[in-house]
Amino acid sequence: MGRTVCAAVEADSDLILAAAVDRIASGAAPGKNVALSAEVQAFVDADCDVVVDFTVAAAARGTLPWLATQGIHAVVGTTGFSDEDLALFEASFGSEPSSNCLIAPNFAISAVLMMRFAEIAAPWFDTAEVIELHHARKIDAPSGTAVKTIERMAAVRDTDFASDSTEHEVYPGARGGAGPRNIRAHAVRMQGMVAHQEVILGAEGQTISIRQDSYDRSSFMPGVVLACKRIADHPGLTLSLDPFLG
Repeated sequence: MGRTVCAAVEADSDLILAAAVDRIASGAAPGKNVALSAEVQAFVDADCDVVVDFTVAAAARGTLPWLATQGIHAVVGTTGFSDEDLALFEASFGSEPSSNCLIAPNFAISAVLMMRFAEIAAPWFDTAEVIELHHARKIDAPSGTAVKTIERMAAVRDTDFASDSTEHEVYPGARGGAGPRNIRAHAVRMQGMVAHQEVILGAEGQTISIRQDSYDRSSFMPGVVLACKRIADHPGLTLSLDPFLG
């Protein structure tokens, strides 16, 4: 993702790739005129306006508040944050009027629309399940996109989705895990996948399936580039790409 972001920034005539940081792979060249640094201080030294963070939660917990103190905007695709983490980020960027932060579970425009469509459909059906499919190297389950989808669907309902009559799972976990409002999540990890999700909703005599597929990491780049260009117009902490789409 880091290399793909660097290439997307360099390819956009309105953006300049000013610095890149990877604490493990320092020294490589992710861009035409940018060397890879091992220290986040490189962002300050390069006078960056925006930093894009695709790392892991343990690293971002330290990096994001630091960026706020430096007056640098953050566009974040890292997932796995706790409520306490989000409260810290909100306080950090909320107290620094010159720096804003976007944390999005997915930057693919198709994924943003998939979540919105699922949110619209949720009040009108009796049962709902989410199946997310990712590459075999993904370390968290369910994915951040699945969690955000379920939270948004649950938030627009006054009652839980109906339970089924399953009493015994031949293979433990076969029915997935129940999230808010009894929306079940199923996680698939498989070679050949990139990032995919299907939301299935059912009512008497009918179902609807809403599916999104990312076949390549390039699918996330239009959203990342858009966020870099518009982050200055969205004060404080934003937790979805939706507002950036108008």
